[in-house]
Amino acid sequence: MRSSRRGSVDPFIVMDVMEAARKAEKAGRHIVHMEVGQPGTPAPRAARKALAEAMETESLGYTVALGLPALRSRIALLYKDWYGVTVDPARIIVTPGSSGAFILAFTALFEAGEKVALGEPGYPSYRQILKALDLVPVGLQTSAENRLQPVPEDFSGIDLDGLIVASPANPSGTMLNRDALAALIKACQAKNMAFISDEIYHGIQYEGRVVSALEISDEVYVINSFSKYFSMTGWRVGWMVVPDDHVRTIERLAQNMFICAPHAAQVAALAAIDCDDELTTNFEVYAKNRKLMQDGLPKAGFTKIAPPDGAFYFYADVSAYTDDSRAFAAEILEKAGVAVTPGMDFDPVRGVGTLRFSYARSTADIKEGLKRLQKFMATRGR
Repeated sequence: MRSSRRGSVDPFIVMDVMEAARKAEKAGRHIVHMEVGQPGTPAPRAARKALAEAMETESLGYTVALGLPALRSRIALLYKDWYGVTVDPARIIVTPGSSGAFILAFTALFEAGEKVALGEPGYPSYRQILKALDLVPVGLQTSAENRLQPVPEDFSGIDLDGLIVASPANPSGTMLNRDALAALIKACQAKNMAFISDEIYHGIQYEGRVVSALEISDEVYVINSFSKYFSMTGWRVGWMVVPDDHVRTIERLAQNMFICAPHAAQVAALAAIDCDDELTTNFEVYAKNRKLMQDGLPKAGFTKIAPPDGAFYFYADVSAYTDDSRAFAAEILEKAGVAVTPGMDFDPVRGVGTLRFSYARSTADIKEGLKRLQKFMATRGR
């Protein structure tokens, strides 16, 4: 049967690693999961309770395309609490995860064939969603000096129509401070480029204060999700904030593409926002795990690491050990029983020599994983 070239996207390699780990577990092995960017904790208790009650009393049918009004209003309050920014709830669109937000944003902002820049290393699905929408992803090779984040000089002289950035970033965990973020927004606006800020890891930061693009300008798209800080990956509920004059465009697209985000997930998300104590406890686990990784990865020989200001990843240069990070990750899984992500997912140019380690799981898992990595590398030889 015929097929579209737009469907010829690259695989999301971390999902392939997850499948290999699943098969190993099915065969009876115990695998430590450092590959997937997923909290080891469930949705907050109050979120699960709110949904259980709603299931007994409500039909949970379609919501309006923009999302439950109560949820949009509560998200608006989050911007006041976290950043001191007043956001009209009318500008907030609830989406089927951040992935749904990317699809809506890219469709609303760009014509087919237009060029959208993204820093490399960076979240691989940006590139693949852009390609599937007949847009042209343009990778910007970021530098260690700039903390693996793009700077205006990286796209000076390049004909572009947009830029997407993430802070804290995946896979590096590095953050943009206010001046750096403002410089990017200013440079984009000077070139009539759309600016998209992926803020999905906000709430999980250890060094300095995280800054939202909305603190700098309203003429941006901001995307976030309940997946990471709120520990709701599989619930598939996110949101984005857009300029006033873009709301109706996004609404029409959402009506036709998704109808709405899952009603059940929206009910749970509304309750999750107020679970401060439980969410703080989750964060404390990440902070403890981060310290263990900072101490333990160098003992295994992984010493060239991006500074992880936020999120729950370490991104390591392993080019001294391999020129094929996918094969190296497979070897670590087979011989050490630790699943890690090849950097080829995040950087098609330099990713052959990098690995990403996630520390989102339990502290016991992180301790065991580090022990195995240290033993593997000592046996393998450095």
